[in-house]
Amino acid sequence: MEYKIFDSHAHYDDEAFDEDRSEVINEIISNDVIGVLNCGSSLDASRKTVKLAEKYEFIYGAVGIHPEFASMVNDEVMEEIKAMTKNKKIRAIGEIGLDYYYDENPPREVQMQVFRKHMALAEELSYPVVIHDRDAHQDTLNIIKEFPAVKGVVHCFSGSVEFAELCLKEGYYLGVTGVVTFKNAKKIAQVVEKVPLERLLVETDCPYMAPTPNRGKRNQSNYIKYIIDQIAEIKKVSPEEVSRVTINNVKNMLGIE
Repeated sequence: MEYKIFDSHAHYDDEAFDEDRSEVINEIISNDVIGVLNCGSSLDASRKTVKLAEKYEFIYGAVGIHPEFASMVNDEVMEEIKAMTKNKKIRAIGEIGLDYYYDENPPREVQMQVFRKHMALAEELSYPVVIHDRDAHQDTLNIIKEFPAVKGVVHCFSGSVEFAELCLKEGYYLGVTGVVTFKNAKKIAQVVEKVPLERLLVETDCPYMAPTPNRGKRNQSNYIKYIIDQIAEIKKVSPEEVSRVTINNVKNMLGIE
């Protein structure tokens, strides 16, 4: 492979990697992965993210509480998340947002309140955010609009072209996962076609969402090559161009030289 990869969204803290984490990380390094943004999803995952970012030079961290755990968030939790950002390897607040897939669990009002708390922290710190939006497009957009100074990425983008354009208008990047390689993934293919390359990030969401031909297996960052190849095909540019621009995008977002 002739091009480099920066995985803008991974979970190497996940227990799926407990048996062979260092082997997998060494493997991705030897397969042209030059950067990873590891995203905390709970307080424990955020703590582990800090440790991973401290241990590996090419891993950066985002810290925050996923909407699934919104009910556990209090002032003490938010203070600890804020304290983690003092580490210079922590470059974003996330994974935060809204998830209405499991209907009212946690209650939507609670999720929105916690999302706003994280957005306010990002605003205070001038940090980008990594947003999780599942079946919650309108409320996600409404809260993004409440914090115009905050920018970031809508990760694992699953909306329409119209929704994509509204997110771009607010200054956000869109994260493209292995879903773009699935045969039935018409919606994300249309988004990739329409959205400028300068506004796309590539991500694994590993250990989840492995692209074809590894669909169903545990995902890892070097598999992004299949995502890059697919984006290149859709946009009729070279994979090298997709690699170069997406690396530039994520570095710009995180403020990395």
